[in-house]
Amino acid sequence: MRRVRLSLAATLAATLMLAAAACGGDDKESSTDEAAPKGTGQGAVLSSTWPLTGLPVSGDQSAEQSHPVFIVKIDNTSSSSPQIGLGDADMVVEELVEGGSTRLAAFFYSKIPANAGPVRSMRASDIGIVKPVDGQMVTSGAAGVTIRRLQGAGVKFYGEGSKGMYRDNARSAPYNLFVKLQDLAKTVKVDEARPADYLPWGDAKDLPKGQPAKTIAASFSGGHTTDWVFRGGTYENTNSNAAAGDKFLADSVLVLRVKVGDAGYRDPAGNPVPETHFTGTGKAMLFHDGRLVRGTWSKHGLNSALKLKTKAGALEVPAGHTFIELVPTGNGGNVTFTRK
Repeated sequence: MRRVRLSLAATLAATLMLAAAACGGDDKESSTDEAAPKGTGQGAVLSSTWPLTGLPVSGDQSAEQSHPVFIVKIDNTSSSSPQIGLGDADMVVEELVEGGSTRLAAFFYSKIPANAGPVRSMRASDIGIVKPVDGQMVTSGAAGVTIRRLQGAGVKFYGEGSKGMYRDNARSAPYNLFVKLQDLAKTVKVDEARPADYLPWGDAKDLPKGQPAKTIAASFSGGHTTDWVFRGGTYENTNSNAAAGDKFLADSVLVLRVKVGDAGYRDPAGNPVPETHFTGTGKAMLFHDGRLVRGTWSKHGLNSALKLKTKAGALEVPAGHTFIELVPTGNGGNVTFTRK
C-alpha cells in the first residue's frame, strides 16, 4: 500500500514537470533559493504532519519513518500498575475485553519509547483498529482462532521471544511482559512512505461550538469506567494505571459508540470473549477544549479510514493527541459528562 502511494506521488510530480516544460515560463519564477517542500501538492502537506496526531513535523524530522506504526497491547487493570510508555504514545484506543475489563492499544510512530507495557494479548477487534495505518502489533499472543483471523487479515505482530521482549521478575505474571520498543524497531524496517492519516485532522478554530463538558465517564458494559477531567488545556484520565509522569494527556477524547458481539470462544476463566465491530456507523462524541461536539462516525471496512460528520457536514478532529473510546451501545455501555 505504501509503495503504491509513492508511485502515484512520483507519477503526479513527473506529470506536473512535463506540463510546466511544455508551457514554458519565466526563468525567475521557475527557480528559487528556498528549500523544496517535502513532497508536491497534497503530498507536501501530508509529509509535513504526523499521521496519528496531525501535528506539524519539526526541524529536520520527517513523517516518513523507516519503522511501521507500532501498536502495543497494554493491560488496563489495576494489576498493570504502573503502566509504562503511554506518555510517549501518539494515540490510544480503549476497547472492551472479557469480564467487563478493557485493554489499551497504544500507537507509537513519531516517538518510540525505550520501554512499554505490561504487554497483553490481541483480540479480533484489533483488526479494524490497526489496519487503516498498516500497524504492526506487539502482543503476548492470542487464542488460536484470533491468531488465524489476524493472519488472514494480513496483520503482522510480534510476541514473546521477539527482539526487545522481556519479563520483569519484580512483577507477577501475566502482568510482567514488557517490550524495549526501540530495540524492536531497529529490527523492523519498512519503506519510508508516510502512513495515511488515522483521523480527519483539522484546526480547532473550525470546530463547531458544541456544549460545555468538563468531565467524562466512559463506561464499558457494566464493568470498567474510564474517567476524564479537562484541566490545564488537556484531558487527564483520573483513574489511569499509568506511572506518575507517564500518563497519556489527551488534547481530544473521541467517543465512538460501537456494536459488540461474541467472538465465539471463552477465556481460561470461562468468560465469553467480546468482539468490537469497528465497521459500519454509529454515534460520535468529540470532546475538545472543555466542550462536546456530537456527530456520527462511519467506517466501511476493516481497512477503511474513519469518517466523522455532523448535521452541518464533515467533522474534523483538531490536530493533537487523541484518546479513542470504543464504548458499547448496549449491555451497560454508557457515556456521561458534566458541564463544570
